[in-house]
Amino acid sequence: MTGSRLFTTLVLLAVVAAASACGRKTGLDTPYEAAVQARKEAEKANQPVPPEPAPPVADKPFILDGLI
Repeated sequence: MTGSRLFTTLVLLAVVAAASACGRKTGLDTPYEAAVQARKEAEKANQPVPPEPAPPVADKPFILDGLI
């Protein structure tokens, strides 16, 4: 009985450790924000600048949005 209890405890500790290492503390970057940041970094480093990103388009409602 102690062997299975020890195994279960170790598995739970591994799951908790793995879950605590996931994710970011800040919000996610949108593709537009990432492209703008890439342009700024390229200008600072005197590298070829990527093309100007298109501004984001307003979200259109989707038929299944009410389910979320």
